[in-house]
Amino acid sequence: MLAEWAVDLMESLGGVGAAVVVGLDNLFPPIPSELVLPLAGFSASRGVFSLPAALFWTTLGSVAGAVVVYFAGMLLGRDRTRRLVARIPLVRVADFDRTEAWFSRHGTKAVFLGRMVPLFRSFISLPAGVERMHLAKFLVLTTLGSLIWNTVFVCAGYLLGENWHRVESYAGIFQKLVLVAVGAAVVLFVVTRLRQRSKGDPEATEVMPRVR
Repeated sequence: MLAEWAVDLMESLGGVGAAVVVGLDNLFPPIPSELVLPLAGFSASRGVFSLPAALFWTTLGSVAGAVVVYFAGMLLGRDRTRRLVARIPLVRVADFDRTEAWFSRHGTKAVFLGRMVPLFRSFISLPAGVERMHLAKFLVLTTLGSLIWNTVFVCAGYLLGENWHRVESYAGIFQKLVLVAVGAAVVLFVVTRLRQRSKGDPEATEVMPRVR
């Protein structure tokens, strides 16, 4: 069972174990962060490590996993990355295509917000690498986005303790709220850009340059 394995690893390796478990969430999307992050909080509530340590190690794991995916995208390029995604169990190529399209439209905002959107959080590093986004900018945005997402679920697991599994029942609601917020932000962006274009703003008609 995934939960038992994750808890055992954290108890054996401490914070490093938490980083490994969370890092795998980035490398293997079917492993849900809504499960492993509350487990890190639960382990912290049992004294395996402190709550600040849990947040540090889980965020480090998230960033490390994202960096691996970033360089994979950079080295493989779009076509080979797409073929590789098609071979991952339980993952659809359409998920990568949607993530890539979102990155193309929103660039840096996509990396930050993508860390808090289901499925996108695992894939958003791929187009960032394919498009060779500036590494320092990628690291800052990924760290901030991951820290926010991790804090919510780690703290929930910490507060619930033995009832950490209850986080899963609320995770769907939280994810829907995030998706609604992201959708509203996209709509606002599009409406603002269309208004600028209707007023003849030359910047609104420029094509977004490749993010570096």
